[in-house]
Amino acid sequence: MSFLTVCLNPTLQKTLNFSSVVPGAVNRAAAHRLDVSGKGINVTRVLTQLGKKATHLTQLGGDMRPLFLSLCEQDGLSVEWVESGSQIRFCYTLLTGNDGYVTELVEESEPVSAETEKLLLDKFDTLHPFSTAFPQANPVKNTVAATFLVVSGTKAVGFSDLVIPNMVRKAKEKGVRVILDIRGDDLINCLKFEPDIIKPNLDEFIATFKTEPTKDFLIDLAQKYRCSIILTNGSRKILAVSGDNYFEVEVKPVKVLNSIGCGDAFTAGLTSALSDGAGLHEAINEGKRCGALNAAFLKPGVIR
Repeated sequence: MSFLTVCLNPTLQKTLNFSSVVPGAVNRAAAHRLDVSGKGINVTRVLTQLGKKATHLTQLGGDMRPLFLSLCEQDGLSVEWVESGSQIRFCYTLLTGNDGYVTELVEESEPVSAETEKLLLDKFDTLHPFSTAFPQANPVKNTVAATFLVVSGTKAVGFSDLVIPNMVRKAKEKGVRVILDIRGDDLINCLKFEPDIIKPNLDEFIATFKTEPTKDFLIDLAQKYRCSIILTNGSRKILAVSGDNYFEVEVKPVKVLNSIGCGDAFTAGLTSALSDGAGLHEAINEGKRCGALNAAFLKPGVIR
């Protein structure tokens, strides 16, 4: 079985841990670290820690690329990339222990070069199981049912609205199971290709569909596009639909050191469990377990 993760907005994540922060004053971090990150990298790292064979596809450019790849190698991550001509962005997490706040400061991405999208889709076509060397799944035997495509996060400026839907279409044509942790037009444009699971958080869902996720709306959406829906909401209950089956899953609050990457750890745990034959409810519980483990670490997107 294999897993291909995709995120088109690579990130170097600086995490700074303070006992407290005083605005307008010099604040010294009690601990700090630099990690390769972004939603897709976090999913890949947790899948790898779960013992799964995962490959990450992204775009990279600029003078921070050697550092990005070196950090991936240190984490034992398999990464495929194409030249984008744009610098890798930095994001900053400020942890303030006294008040428990996790504050995220995000740099917007630089535009990728005009040829990046073609390079990316060409690279995608060479990867298992999308290469012509790997035949389309047998609809009866479902020969690649354990192969997953997981697309997470936003895309950098310069990519068209077709880049993610094109990958989803190709994956479904090959019989690959598709999990989408994306939002907005990227998500809406993929629905017609019937992804297996969509997993925005609650706020992203409302912003994408311009409505509250009522039971009836979720069931209608799931049946129309033949997909399952999972809506996470931090430590609050998870809403889920599979077919006409709507259910809610309680989430036990845990002590949080760093919440960055918890949603990605959930996605990885969910995907890993599904690949092992778990049902949706059981897979959600594994996602919950991985998300809770991630919360206990300073490093984002890890379970150990």
